[in-house]
Amino acid sequence: MKLSTHFSLSELTKSETAIRKGIENEPNEKALANLIILCRSILEPVREHYGIPFVPNSGFRCLELNRAIGSSDKSQHVKGEAVDFEIPGIDNKDVALWVMDNCQFDQLILEFYKEGEPSSGWVHCSYTLDGPNRNSARIFDGKNWTDLV
Repeated sequence: MKLSTHFSLSELTKSETAIRKGIENEPNEKALANLIILCRSILEPVREHYGIPFVPNSGFRCLELNRAIGSSDKSQHVKGEAVDFEIPGIDNKDVALWVMDNCQFDQLILEFYKEGEPSSGWVHCSYTLDGPNRNSARIFDGKNWTDLV
Protein backbone atom coordinates (compact mmCIF):
# COMPACT_ATOMS: atom_id res chain seq x y z
CA MET A 1 0.00 0.00 0.00
CA LYS A 2 1.33 3.41 -0.98
CA LEU A 3 1.18 6.08 1.71
CA SER A 4 2.48 8.78 -0.61
CA THR A 5 4.22 9.11 -3.97
CA HIS A 6 7.56 7.71 -2.79
CA PHE A 7 6.76 5.80 0.42
CA SER A 8 4.90 2.59 1.17
CA LEU A 9 3.33 1.14 4.30
CA SER A 10 5.82 -1.73 4.27
CA GLU A 11 8.71 0.77 4.38
CA LEU A 12 7.19 2.56 7.37
CA THR A 13 6.46 -0.67 9.31
CA LYS A 14 9.54 -2.76 8.54
CA SER A 15 11.50 -3.96 11.54
CA GLU A 16 14.17 -6.62 11.88
CA THR A 17 13.33 -6.87 15.59
CA ALA A 18 9.66 -7.54 14.78
CA ILE A 19 10.67 -10.24 12.31
CA ARG A 20 13.05 -11.92 14.78
CA LYS A 21 10.53 -11.81 17.63
CA GLY A 22 7.46 -12.67 15.55
CA ILE A 23 5.74 -9.37 16.33
CA GLU A 24 3.01 -8.22 13.95
CA ASN A 25 3.77 -4.55 13.44
CA GLU A 26 0.48 -3.40 11.92
CA PRO A 27 -0.94 0.09 12.50
CA ASN A 28 -4.57 0.67 13.39
CA GLU A 29 -6.67 3.11 11.30
CA LYS A 30 -5.62 6.18 13.31
CA ALA A 31 -1.91 5.29 13.12
CA LEU A 32 -2.27 4.61 9.38
CA ALA A 33 -3.84 8.04 8.86
CA ASN A 34 -1.00 9.58 10.88
CA LEU A 35 1.60 7.79 8.72
CA ILE A 36 0.01 9.21 5.57
CA ILE A 37 0.20 12.74 6.97
CA LEU A 38 3.76 12.13 8.19
CA CYS A 39 4.82 11.06 4.70
CA ARG A 40 3.14 14.03 3.05
CA SER A 41 4.38 16.58 5.60
CA ILE A 42 7.94 15.40 6.20
CA LEU A 43 9.22 12.57 4.02
CA GLU A 44 7.90 13.74 0.64
CA PRO A 45 9.26 17.29 0.96
CA VAL A 46 12.66 15.87 1.96
CA ARG A 47 12.62 13.36 -0.92
CA GLU A 48 11.62 16.00 -3.44
CA HIS A 49 14.19 18.53 -2.20
CA TYR A 50 17.18 16.17 -2.27
CA GLY A 51 16.01 14.02 -5.18
CA ILE A 52 17.63 10.96 -3.61
CA PRO A 53 15.63 7.79 -2.89
CA PHE A 54 15.81 6.63 0.73
CA VAL A 55 14.01 4.19 3.00
CA PRO A 56 13.20 5.27 6.56
CA ASN A 57 15.12 3.49 9.34
CA SER A 58 12.06 3.32 11.58
CA GLY A 59 8.49 4.49 11.30
CA PHE A 60 5.48 2.94 12.99
CA ARG A 61 6.16 0.64 15.94
CA CYS A 62 3.33 -1.18 17.68
CA LEU A 63 3.51 -1.04 21.48
CA GLU A 64 4.91 -4.58 21.74
CA LEU A 65 7.71 -3.78 19.29
CA ASN A 66 8.36 -0.43 20.90
CA ARG A 67 8.79 -2.14 24.27
CA ALA A 68 10.98 -4.85 22.72
CA ILE A 69 13.50 -2.23 21.62
CA GLY A 70 13.38 -0.46 24.97
CA SER A 71 11.59 2.69 23.85
CA SER A 72 9.05 4.67 25.86
CA ASP A 73 5.36 3.81 25.68
CA LYS A 74 4.83 7.52 24.96
CA SER A 75 6.94 7.40 21.78
CA GLN A 76 5.25 9.05 18.83
CA HIS A 77 6.36 6.05 16.74
CA VAL A 78 3.55 4.07 18.46
CA LYS A 79 0.95 6.46 17.07
CA GLY A 80 2.46 6.57 13.57
CA GLU A 81 3.53 10.18 14.13
CA ALA A 82 7.32 9.74 14.00
CA VAL A 83 9.98 8.57 11.59
CA ASP A 84 13.75 8.11 11.77
CA PHE A 85 15.68 8.48 8.53
CA GLU A 86 18.92 9.31 6.76
CA ILE A 87 19.64 10.24 3.16
CA PRO A 88 22.62 8.49 1.54
CA GLY A 89 25.50 10.87 0.90
CA ILE A 90 23.94 13.83 2.75
CA ASP A 91 25.15 15.04 6.15
CA ASN A 92 22.43 14.22 8.71
CA LYS A 93 22.84 17.66 10.27
CA ASP A 94 22.21 19.30 6.89
CA VAL A 95 19.03 17.24 6.50
CA ALA A 96 17.83 18.21 9.98
CA LEU A 97 18.53 21.89 9.31
CA TRP A 98 16.66 21.72 6.00
CA VAL A 99 13.63 20.13 7.70
CA MET A 100 13.79 22.76 10.46
CA ASP A 101 13.72 25.58 7.90
CA ASN A 102 11.20 24.12 5.44
CA CYS A 103 8.68 21.85 7.18
CA GLN A 104 6.11 22.04 9.93
CA PHE A 105 6.89 19.40 12.58
CA ASP A 106 6.28 18.52 16.19
CA GLN A 107 9.72 17.28 17.19
CA LEU A 108 12.92 17.24 15.16
CA ILE A 109 15.81 15.48 16.85
CA LEU A 110 19.26 14.95 15.40
CA GLU A 111 20.07 11.78 17.33
CA PHE A 112 23.56 10.49 18.12
CA TYR A 113 25.18 12.84 15.63
CA LYS A 114 28.90 13.56 15.98
CA GLU A 115 30.15 16.82 14.50
CA GLY A 116 32.58 16.08 11.68
CA GLU A 117 31.01 12.64 11.01
CA PRO A 118 28.28 13.41 8.46
CA SER A 119 26.77 9.92 8.40
CA SER A 120 26.64 9.55 12.19
CA GLY A 121 23.30 9.29 13.90
CA TRP A 122 19.98 9.89 12.22
CA VAL A 123 17.14 12.38 11.92
CA HIS A 124 14.03 11.76 14.02
CA CYS A 125 11.02 13.82 13.02
CA SER A 126 7.40 13.80 14.11
CA TYR A 127 4.17 15.45 13.04
CA THR A 128 0.93 15.38 14.99
CA LEU A 129 -2.71 16.05 14.23
CA ASP A 130 -3.66 15.81 17.93
CA GLY A 131 -2.53 19.29 18.86
CA PRO A 132 -0.37 22.11 17.68
CA ASN A 133 3.00 21.06 16.28
CA ARG A 134 5.67 22.47 18.60
CA ASN A 135 8.47 22.86 16.02
CA SER A 136 10.91 21.72 18.70
CA ALA A 137 14.36 21.15 17.14
CA ARG A 138 17.10 19.61 19.27
CA ILE A 139 20.20 17.44 19.24
CA PHE A 140 20.56 14.41 21.49
CA ASP A 141 24.01 12.81 21.75
CA GLY A 142 22.95 9.96 24.03
CA LYS A 143 23.44 11.98 27.20
CA ASN A 144 22.76 15.65 26.60
CA TRP A 145 20.14 17.73 24.83
CA THR A 146 21.00 20.96 23.01
CA ASP A 147 19.09 23.20 20.63
CA LEU A 148 19.56 22.58 16.92
CA VAL A 149 20.78 25.88 15.51
